[in-house]
Amino acid sequence: MSKPIIVSGIQPTGNLHIGNYLGAVKNWVELQNSGKYQMYIFIADYHSLTGNMKPEDRRAQITRTAAELLAAGIDPEKTVFWVQSHVLEHTELAWVFNSVTPISELERMTQYKDKSLQQAKNINAGLLTYPALQAADILLYHGEVVPVGQDQIQHVELTRDVARWFNKRYQEYFPETKHLLTQIPKVMSLVEPHKKMSKSLGADHVIELADESGVIEKKLKKAVTATEGGGEAPGVANLLLLLKQFGNETIYKEFVKAEKDGTIRYGDLKKVLGESISTYFADFRTRRMELLDNHNELGEILSEGASKAQKVASQTMEEVRKMIGVR
Repeated sequence: MSKPIIVSGIQPTGNLHIGNYLGAVKNWVELQNSGKYQMYIFIADYHSLTGNMKPEDRRAQITRTAAELLAAGIDPEKTVFWVQSHVLEHTELAWVFNSVTPISELERMTQYKDKSLQQAKNINAGLLTYPALQAADILLYHGEVVPVGQDQIQHVELTRDVARWFNKRYQEYFPETKHLLTQIPKVMSLVEPHKKMSKSLGADHVIELADESGVIEKKLKKAVTATEGGGEAPGVANLLLLLKQFGNETIYKEFVKAEKDGTIRYGDLKKVLGESISTYFADFRTRRMELLDNHNELGEILSEGASKAQKVASQTMEEVRKMIGVR
């Protein structure tokens, strides 16, 4: 029997940080290594065009994102791994899906509303039709499962709707994709712990996987711990969450106990956490540098991945073109 197909991607809009890692990448690696799924993971460079990134920055970031995903554990022997724009059928199928998707459904999408607020001077059509391209990314490979957190379920639901709209207008062809809800730790900003960790907030808000120990230490020194009122401070809760993920379990429990009885020393917590994160990603940093120093190896991996993806995408579009009457 064939394995269920998982498709997921990430935009090349900045270096990976620990929020990205715990929220998506770590889970991808675990699903990949389980052997239960056929995995497709791509770098969503076309999606990044809806933002304000400069072309030269995008080009460089695609390379860094590829190196970082491989260094974090994406295995091209187990996962089809490529850059979205290297398979042109993504945008072709997106146009087909644009033609079956009601605009009212796109206008109600939370991400469209959020992004429009974030970049009020650049509310482009791509922000609105983003979900049609996302549906194409998934359904081009007949993706059956998409691993997501609670806040991303809406996108998978729309992908499922797009498949239904296409199937109803033409013929039963695309699967109705399901979400795989993952228990993703919600990592918050170091300096504004009521906000989700994001590189758009600024460099001091995130810890990048590639950060050296000294950089991590400086960022953690600025991390907020104090709060007004009673109860556990959100900044402290965030630091303890990170220690639980990256540190020694016994030491983590000692700090949790110390926080409850009021004897915790936040300087000690930050020091131990910094050392833990630095040690956890030591091999990652080494492998990342190897790949960035050897563009030939990186290029070969992405080329082979695109070739594998292309075979599936070409077959899908050949069949779709016949169904919609352009062949």
